[in-house]
Amino acid sequence: MGGVCKDRYLSVHPDTGFNIDGIQIPDWTHILEISASCFEMTGMGYIGADIVLDSDIGPLILELNARPGLAIQIANRVGLRKRLDAVDRVCHETRTVAERVQWSIKEFAPTK
Repeated sequence: MGGVCKDRYLSVHPDTGFNIDGIQIPDWTHILEISASCFEMTGMGYIGADIVLDSDIGPLILELNARPGLAIQIANRVGLRKRLDAVDRVCHETRTVAERVQWSIKEFAPTK
């Protein structure tokens, strides 16, 4: 996976020239746990959680978006419809944060 800038997929950071395609994000499971916890904090179903990585503290919530942008489809190179349908199929089930994270990892892990 790469990134998105001005609705275009990028495999190289536009400022540094650093290759970001396939980069491993540290503490990924913890980032997913933070994001999944936003449901309990807000009570909103679909939400965009913008997370920043602080070199000293680690992952932090920058902001939560009730109407997140759709550029994630470009970054993931996968449309949202199938993912939203999968979430809708299980949204009535009561799950813990850890269970939702594990479900998401299993359901949405990138395929090679």
